[in-house]
Amino acid sequence: EFGVQVCCVDKDAGKIDRLKRGEIPIYEPGLDELVARNVAAGRLSFTLDLKEAMAGVDAVFIAVGTPTRRGDGHADLSYVYAAAEEIAANLDHYTVVVNKSTVPVGTGREVEAIIRRTNPTAEFDVASNPEFLREGSAIGDFMRPDRVVIGTSSERAAEVMRRLYRPLYLIETPIVLTSLETAELTKYAANTFLAAKITFINEIADLCEKVGANVHDVARGIGLDGRIGKKFLHPGPGYGGSCFPKDTLALVRTAQQVGSPLRIIETVVDINDKRKKQMAERIVAACGGSVAGKTVGVLGVTFKPNTDDMRDAPSLDIVPALQAAGATVRAFDPAGMHEAEKLLPDVQWAQDAYGALEGVDCVAILTEWNEFRALDL
Repeated sequence: EFGVQVCCVDKDAGKIDRLKRGEIPIYEPGLDELVARNVAAGRLSFTLDLKEAMAGVDAVFIAVGTPTRRGDGHADLSYVYAAAEEIAANLDHYTVVVNKSTVPVGTGREVEAIIRRTNPTAEFDVASNPEFLREGSAIGDFMRPDRVVIGTSSERAAEVMRRLYRPLYLIETPIVLTSLETAELTKYAANTFLAAKITFINEIADLCEKVGANVHDVARGIGLDGRIGKKFLHPGPGYGGSCFPKDTLALVRTAQQVGSPLRIIETVVDINDKRKKQMAERIVAACGGSVAGKTVGVLGVTFKPNTDDMRDAPSLDIVPALQAAGATVRAFDPAGMHEAEKLLPDVQWAQDAYGALEGVDCVAILTEWNEFRALDL
């Protein structure tokens, strides 16, 4: 969209075929039009061939997953390191290798070492360029970001990155140039701070219920303070998604490993895990203490609106708990049902919101999709 030639590479042949046909494998508002427009303009292409994609490029971005590693909570960097090896084998001119994946501090240096080992004559620099995109509003976040963070010790690499982000520089977007380690930590610090903010207002919500206060008014009252800000002060069933759960845990493990534990974030992780489970108990309590033989309507199953992402969604804790308590669950989600069906067995899926409400004993709104705001309950 900025006029840069971009070639996307993946190992999943099915995904590349779908993209070539103009099918977007995730739900993200506006992404299909953006992709179609740039494919038609000849600036965007998709391939399985990394060598072909890297011919003559100025920069290559590593944007693979870094899921939580089983057993210890650290980020699994195997995909990042495998990508670095493959990139190294195809480096035949000066290229900036950019880590876009969310990675713990020190990963950039390790990527550099892997490339040097694999291809000792390669001419390259490694940069860290963390993304701060929110699912559901990713395009707007990319076009009008709060900031762009670039971590590199090389002026040559910094210049390539400046040219890449020149359209944002022209609209006076702050561009933060820093070291590799600082850029890597900035991403984790941002996500864990926001997760802490969500967890804080959820705990305040619990206190409000005990003392008879209104949490929404409290959130507004504190959010109007410029030092606090109103964003991420919306009480709910706990955070989920592809970033906050794994990033909070990964930063906790990194901090413990280097002997500088983050006690606040450790508590945030613990409270959020418990909160999702407590939500089912609240629904049961609202039904008079038992849901045995009752039907519960559920509106929204994705971790947030405007996405089909089910990763660590509160519904994955709440729905099975209701079923275990004897309830039949009838649910509807505007975008996430095809993903949710694989993860939530024995749920009756409705065609629309009213279909999920018909004849139920109670309804739980788990995801704040706009279309649920105007329902005639």
